[in-house]
Amino acid sequence: MTFEDWMRLRGLSDKSISNYAGTIKGPLSAWAMEAKLTDGPLTALRSEAALKAVTVGIQRLPNFLQRNETGKQMYSAALAQFAKYLADGHSGDVEEDIDQILSDPGLDATERLNLVKSRIGQGVFRQRVLAHWKVCAVTGFKDTNLLVASHIKPWRDCNSKERLEGFNGLLLTPNLDKAFDSGLITFSPAGPITLSPQLTEPEKLGISADMRVSLHAQHQPFMEFHRSVVFRAH
Repeated sequence: MTFEDWMRLRGLSDKSISNYAGTIKGPLSAWAMEAKLTDGPLTALRSEAALKAVTVGIQRLPNFLQRNETGKQMYSAALAQFAKYLADGHSGDVEEDIDQILSDPGLDATERLNLVKSRIGQGVFRQRVLAHWKVCAVTGFKDTNLLVASHIKPWRDCNSKERLEGFNGLLLTPNLDKAFDSGLITFSPAGPITLSPQLTEPEKLGISADMRVSLHAQHQPFMEFHRSVVFRAH
C-alpha cells in the first residue's frame, strides 16, 4: 500500500495527502540526501526506526527549520505521518532483526547462524519449508530458486524454535510473499484466500480471490495467529 493510499484510508483530506506525500518525496528527501543523511529518498526506508534516525538530522537542517516555521509545521506533520505509515506497514525490517540476533547473549554461535540464515530466507528454515511444499503453496510454480520461504507467524513474534519450524512457513512467489507478510492477504482454515480491503489492484500483482492453499493441521496455529494479528481486516 502506498503512502497516499494509507493516508486516504485514514480519512485525510486530498489536500493533506498531496502536501504530505509531495513533501516526503520532494524537499525532505532532497535535503536528507544533500546532507548525506541517506543515500536515497525517504521512501526507500523500510522501518520507523530507520526514519527516526534520519529525522533527527533533518530537523536540525536550516532549510527544514525555516520552511517548517513558515509552513506552519507542515514538514513536521509530514514526517510524523510517514513514521506512522512505516510503523503500520513495514515493521518486518530484516536488518533490525539480524542486529537483535547478533546482540542476544543467550544464543551460541550455531544458533545465531541458523537464525540469521532463517531470517534472510536460507538455511534450516528454508530447507524444511521446501521439503514440505516443494512448489509454491498457492500457485504450484515449480522453480524454487524464485520462491520465498515465508514465515506465517512473523519473525518478530516468534521464539527461537518457532523461527526455525517448517510448519510455520509457506513457499510463495515473491508477490504473494510480500502481500502475505504485509497482512494484505491471509488464508482461512479450509484454505481459501482472503483479501484485505487495503490491497489495491490485486489483479496487477497476479492475486485473485479464487486462490487457495492446502494447510496441514500443524500449520493451523500459526495461520490463526496470522489471521488474528497480522491480517489487515479493515
